[in-house]
Amino acid sequence: MKRFLTIISVALLATLMSCSQSKESKDKKKAAEISFVEAEHDFGNIEQASEATYTFVFKNTGKGDLLISNVQTSCGCTIPDWTREPVEKKRSGAVKVHYNTSVAGSFHKTITVYSNAINSPVTLKIKGTVVPKYNKPQKK
Repeated sequence: MKRFLTIISVALLATLMSCSQSKESKDKKKAAEISFVEAEHDFGNIEQASEATYTFVFKNTGKGDLLISNVQTSCGCTIPDWTREPVEKKRSGAVKVHYNTSVAGSFHKTITVYSNAINSPVTLKIKGTVVPKYNKPQKK
């Protein structure tokens, strides 16, 4: 009797596992996938107190609608803005970042994009060097 119950339990467990795996594979087939044209941007040398904005363009290469739920940056000096509405398959959206150039020096920052995509989260990078703004001497 114990052997019979063990066999039934194993068969039931195997059936449950196969059902959950097939549901998971079906979900992946319907899922969104986010693909960025570029994942890193180098601003090069930027003059202090100048504009430093870059737009990362992405495409939904999956089957379902893509929705970005949050974008986090590695510091408060980088401000993100992103496409808030769902992006249908084969359509594009954007994550725009603005870097505060008030402090001179080199920088390397990350932007983490969270979404309902199967490859979420995605990390983007910006880098560059803010060079001091020199005042030209005035003629007397």
